Amino acid sequence: MNILAKETNKISPLSPEVMDVYTAAWEHWVLPKDHVLLREQQVCDYIFFIKKGIARIFYHKNDREITEWFALDENFFLSIVSFFERTPSQLIIKLLEPSEVLGIHHNKLMELAASHHEIETLFRKMLAGSLILSQHRMNAIQFETAQQRYGRLLASSPEIIKRVPLSYIASFLGVTMETLSRIRSSR
Repeated sequence: MNILAKETNKISPLSPEVMDVYTAAWEHWVLPKDHVLLREQQVCDYIFFIKKGIARIFYHKNDREITEWFALDENFFLSIVSFFERTPSQLIIKLLEPSEVLGIHHNKLMELAASHHEIETLFRKMLAGSLILSQHRMNAIQFETAQQRYGRLLASSPEIIKRVPLSYIASFLGVTMETLSRIRSSR
């Protein structure tokens, strides 16, 4: 079973027939480091799945880049507001290393969801999962110390330190590089 099917079934199992239709709808790209999947003010037309590689999701604020999320190997990602509201995105999605990426277009996913109840259920569960992740992120920012956020990041994605520049990690955690250095040296 390919990795897209395996990760999809973790969210909501699909019958073999529906899985065939679903996986056939995904486009496949092999892309270089620094490739931009979504530009600021572009409508997000795809839900992406990073088979291998890393994507950084970020935005500009006060002439700074603020990292919102990282999608590492075998993860789904998108600009959720833009995808669902069909409005220009404030987010930018850029690859941090050469990557193998899959994408399903909004129109194709809506068509499949309308004709296959299993895909509609999958879509609902994906949306719920994304909202839960966003709430966890917001809770972490509001209620955890920078040290706790760093510890959680290491626990959930230990390879991130080897593959993502520390400046992006500091931005994601909402701390300065100096604070991140202090946190790392105290561990």
